[in-house]
Amino acid sequence: MQQDITPAAREAAEAHWRKTSGLMWTTLAIWFVFGFVIHAFATTLNQIVIFGFPLGFYMAAQGSLIVFVVLIFWYANRQNQIDAEFGVDEK
Repeated sequence: MQQDITPAAREAAEAHWRKTSGLMWTTLAIWFVFGFVIHAFATTLNQIVIFGFPLGFYMAAQGSLIVFVVLIFWYANRQNQIDAEFGVDEK
């Protein structure tokens, strides 16, 4: 049985999806930069040395992984905020 959705509820659902979709694309863009773009410039980044290690080596070995973990927590927190804003959060 299909329920009728009011125009206000449909508009709220579409606004929720726009924010969720924007967050998803932002997250994917950050992931792409740290997953592929940074590594494409590894030899150039190796000219920069931090704590005795070339930056390209550091980003390949640890930097991207750290960014990915932080990105996961940031995404989850931001999605929870969006859900709470639209009243669909898990309480």
